[in-house]
Amino acid sequence: MVDYHAANNQSLYSAGGQQTYMEQENDWDRDLLLDPAWEKQQRKTFTAWCNSHLRKAGTQIENIEEDFRDGLKLMLLLEVISGERLPKPERGKMRVHKINNVNKALDFIASKGVKLVSIGAEEIVDGNAKMTLGMIWTIILRFAIQDISVEEIKVPVFSPTVFLFLHSWKDGLAFNALIHRHRPELIDYDKLRKDDPVTNLNNAFEVAERYLDIPKMLDAEDIVGTLRPDEKAIMTYVSCFYHAFSGAQKAETAANRICKVLAVNQENEHLMEDYEKLASDLLEWIRRTIPWLENRAPEKTMTEMQQKLEDFRDYRRVHKPPKVQEKCQLEINFNTLQTKLRLSNRPAFMPSEGRMVSDINGAWHKLEGAEKGYEEWLLNEIRRLERLDHLAEKFRQKAAIHESWTDGKEAMLTQKDYETASLSEIKALLKKHEAFESDLAAHQDRVEQIAAIAQELNELDYYDSPSVNARCQKICEQWDALGSLTQSRRESLERTEKQLESIDELYLEYAKRAAPFNNWMEGAMEDLQDMFIVHNIEEIQGLITAHDQFKSTLPEANKEREAIQAIQAEVQKIAQYNGIKLAGNNPYTTITPQSIDKKWEKVQQLVPQRDQALQEELARQQSNDHLRRQFANQANMIGPWIQNKMAEIGRISIEMNGTLEDQLTHLRQYEQSIIEYKPNIDQLEGDHQLIQEALIFDNKYTAYTMEHLRVGWEQLLTTIARTINEIENQILTRDAKGISQEQLHEYRTSFNHFDKVRNSFPCLTLCEMDLNKGDAEFARIMGIVDPNNSGAVTFQAFIDFMSRETTDTDTADQVIASFKILAGDKNYITAEELRRELPPDQAEYCIARMAPYTGPDAVQGALDYMSFSTALYGESDL
Repeated sequence: MVDYHAANNQSLYSAGGQQTYMEQENDWDRDLLLDPAWEKQQRKTFTAWCNSHLRKAGTQIENIEEDFRDGLKLMLLLEVISGERLPKPERGKMRVHKINNVNKALDFIASKGVKLVSIGAEEIVDGNAKMTLGMIWTIILRFAIQDISVEEIKVPVFSPTVFLFLHSWKDGLAFNALIHRHRPELIDYDKLRKDDPVTNLNNAFEVAERYLDIPKMLDAEDIVGTLRPDEKAIMTYVSCFYHAFSGAQKAETAANRICKVLAVNQENEHLMEDYEKLASDLLEWIRRTIPWLENRAPEKTMTEMQQKLEDFRDYRRVHKPPKVQEKCQLEINFNTLQTKLRLSNRPAFMPSEGRMVSDINGAWHKLEGAEKGYEEWLLNEIRRLERLDHLAEKFRQKAAIHESWTDGKEAMLTQKDYETASLSEIKALLKKHEAFESDLAAHQDRVEQIAAIAQELNELDYYDSPSVNARCQKICEQWDALGSLTQSRRESLERTEKQLESIDELYLEYAKRAAPFNNWMEGAMEDLQDMFIVHNIEEIQGLITAHDQFKSTLPEANKEREAIQAIQAEVQKIAQYNGIKLAGNNPYTTITPQSIDKKWEKVQQLVPQRDQALQEELARQQSNDHLRRQFANQANMIGPWIQNKMAEIGRISIEMNGTLEDQLTHLRQYEQSIIEYKPNIDQLEGDHQLIQEALIFDNKYTAYTMEHLRVGWEQLLTTIARTINEIENQILTRDAKGISQEQLHEYRTSFNHFDKVRNSFPCLTLCEMDLNKGDAEFARIMGIVDPNNSGAVTFQAFIDFMSRETTDTDTADQVIASFKILAGDKNYITAEELRRELPPDQAEYCIARMAPYTGPDAVQGALDYMSFSTALYGESDL
């Protein structure tokens, strides 16, 4: 038991600066009177000290010797300051109940190693002030002072390197210095005056009450007005400062832990939000692009279809490459985020519905599916329109030739010249009509060709088919009319033939030979002007060979022309010799020698024109063949180069040569070498564009298409980026978990042993990870290494699993404990406390997310920090 009287005669600090501990003695002087001034100070100080703890239980005392008499508040005080439960108190009002309660309190004090000598329960129940103050001092000494060292309450005196114990607290400088040491912003120590103790003491007491939550336990006058302040009161007051500063340090440590946890959570949430936005934007672009690629509605003209092809080239060159990079970056961000979550002991990130990496891959697959064949369709459409334009022009050419031939034929067939003609004239008219019928039959093929071309244009859905059909219909109707008129005129001539006889055989021979020759020339002119379309050298060479064969027949044709002209010359010679005046042109034909010569000259003009057209087309086809070879030479080098690089990356990804930093440097150099190869791809794209502009649709010199090489190039860039990201994540994991290079090598060796996939982004299948585990244990492991149920385990997840037990990470329980410190051991925390203890942004972050606290001890504005802390380690609801 502490000798209460003897303690009053001891100093808190000795002159030499060493602390004199208050020794407990065996006897308590029950009769020694307490100094009235000291008693007043002790009453005030001990009462305030008791109330600073009782207020936590929602109560207080007014009179220290009266309010502890029934033992109830005394037991409650001991429970608050010890944090332990005492035996259940007796609620009776009789003296025996009160004594029993006080004895329970004294027994608890004794159980803490304190000898209680000369203090009995009866004195406390009877309101003995001296014994009550002695008991409270014993409690203060045991629970508030015993563990405080001199160093913990030492204060600086002017010099920052010299620390002395003060002889007295009367001038107030010691109290102010104690506050200034721990909270310098609260006290302007240099403005204090040693000769103004009242101002000094009041300043220290007011600051402590306002900012440190230390109730005012003494008045300045109590200290200044006595020769020597009561040391127990001073020591009690000073102990409150120690506990306040000690609590502040705990709160600071707790706040630092919470800030660290919140910072990790905020960063992860920011990464999740970035992922969600990037995923949404990419999916929206894919959603808008697919219908455009799936649209197979053809245009009417070559120009419109060629514009569609140019738009598709812009999509491939300009619009899609950035999206390929975004997709790759999205996967990299996702893998990095998952690594950071694992390193901070957080659950895996589950993107919102429809935005998983697998969803994006699926949408991308649909995009490429829509893209596949679109370019081929465009080229086929251009070829179809080219064919249509050719047929339409051919139709117009043949229709124009036919219409030119039929011009005036109806008028000729309807004339009545045979009514006044002589017999010879009638016979001539009949022969002439026979020749016309023969000529009409010869033109039947052209009419059938015109109809066939019109039908083909209809079948190919030519946009101007209505006008073609109308023109064809007119030609057919006119042809039918000519047929009817021809038949009618023949009948008329044959009826008259019996009355007419004379015929000139020479004219007849001329007519017979002139008609087929004239038809041959007309056919030759038509053939020489016929349009052609070819796609390779072989086809144009075939046309050139046929044209050469035609030219070889010209000498014989010229002989026939000369023979026909000789017949006409013979007619003139006979007529001149016999003095016959010819009535006019040959009555058996309308084909004059002049028309034959004119058509022959036309044939002679058309032959070199046809030669030039064929040679120009031959040159174009030779140029096209050069373009094919030029593209093939590049493609045949680039294709194997891409395949070799893909194989090399796959080999690098499963090997561990040197440190991770060495591997990362090597991979980045490797990536740079790949990027520097890009001009070769661009050059090939340029060659490919030239081929398309030349309307070249095949290439026998290579098996590689531009589409295959584009996909291979994109896969190569994506694979090297993924491999680099895997090494970066391994560095993050290694640094966070303290994994050595030897351990990493061991992990990689183990992983490669099981890895059967051997692709450029290694992973284990679920079957390979089984390792003879039971179903429950296997499910638990897969929940850790494959949280997204992808069906495979990456090397990064494998490292996390192998080293996760050695990582020192924060937990929900640690965060709850830190919040409990900031809340002053309450089960809830207030917005004011959060704003006081945490940085503004993190305080508001907590306030916005904490649910209201609904426990039985809740107050208005109470926030539930326990559910919030648990949620920090639960699944993200993004």
